[in-house]
Amino acid sequence: MTPRAERPAHESCVYTFVEDVRGEGAAPVLDRVLALGCSGLTVAAAYHRARDVTPHGPARVTFRRDGVHFPPGDLFGRLVPPVQPGAEEEPLRALRSLTRERGAALHAWGVFCHNTTLGLEHPDVTQENCFGDRAAPADLCPSHPDVRAYAVALARSLARYDADAVVAESLHFGLFGHGYHHERSFVELGALAEYALGLCFCAHCRRIEGADAARAEAVRLVEEALDGRPRPETEGPPAAIMEFSLARRRTVTTLAAEVAEAVAAEGSRLIFIDLSGAAKGYADGLPMGGPAAGDAWRLGVDPAAVGSVVSGYAVLAYARDAARVAADLEAYRRALGPGRELRAVLRPGFPDTDSADHLAGKVTAAAKYADAVDYYAYGLTPFHVLDRISAAR
Repeated sequence: MTPRAERPAHESCVYTFVEDVRGEGAAPVLDRVLALGCSGLTVAAAYHRARDVTPHGPARVTFRRDGVHFPPGDLFGRLVPPVQPGAEEEPLRALRSLTRERGAALHAWGVFCHNTTLGLEHPDVTQENCFGDRAAPADLCPSHPDVRAYAVALARSLARYDADAVVAESLHFGLFGHGYHHERSFVELGALAEYALGLCFCAHCRRIEGADAARAEAVRLVEEALDGRPRPETEGPPAAIMEFSLARRRTVTTLAAEVAEAVAAEGSRLIFIDLSGAAKGYADGLPMGGPAAGDAWRLGVDPAAVGSVVSGYAVLAYARDAARVAADLEAYRRALGPGRELRAVLRPGFPDTDSADHLAGKVTAAAKYADAVDYYAYGLTPFHVLDRISAAR
């Protein structure tokens, strides 16, 4: 595969939380980011629950709630997002004014099909496993009409703040391994059974071709693991599960198309985040196996199809090794084809990166195939580590 070009990626945003801006001040945060040589902010305007260590925030540990940082308005139907503290201040509006004054970009980042509060309030819209259990309250099913309507409404709401782009996280199916609070399993499930246990077989997903056969195979895989006989991953998923997994990619592609159309109607553009790289390398930056693009089907994502209906495609290149970053992005570039915006998201510090030179090597590797290199995340990263970005660029 021929690289795009041997040049640095010129546009570069830093992923940022509203709590960062509120705690340190919008102008100081933006000035610091621009001083790093980056072009703007990607701000979490709709986020999920999290407990984060925040090394330079007003609190050293920050608890984030589910919800949006703006008044929901009248776009939403049955599913109305919970509202974050201080949402009435509309921080995106002030940030838009400030970034425009500084000539900087503002991307509105939203988490779509992952919301514990909504899932607990409306369990019928969450993913249903092969045993009929709604055991993943955070995972909203992309097949459900109410979830699809919610995603469109959320995207329109974000775009209406005159964002240069809406960045969509979790606009796809969830995985069992993503986890929940205080979860326990004293059974060695194995990779195949764990994947099968995360598949959704709700009434809407059962309309997908091959759902009944896949459900039966999923039950069989999990029961075998519970009986102490997990199948080795080298066998690969049974044919029925693989066929169902590939078929459900249409659900995600059509949802991405609907959301992209809604965003375009508001004068913005949609950047789709593919979380496959995080699923492989989040914990230690040591992803195993083939390139992340080859595992996107597990989330119901077809990179080529999704890439054809959105304006931009972001890849979480969570890997220590620069060669691995290049391999992942080359695979995505091959899938997307020429002319499609590909963005690489790097972590400048622990656990992926240990120096400015180390980061520079990965930036160079990424820029061979990506149109932009972004960084995650401002509030989670010590200032001296953020400074690596300037040196690397």
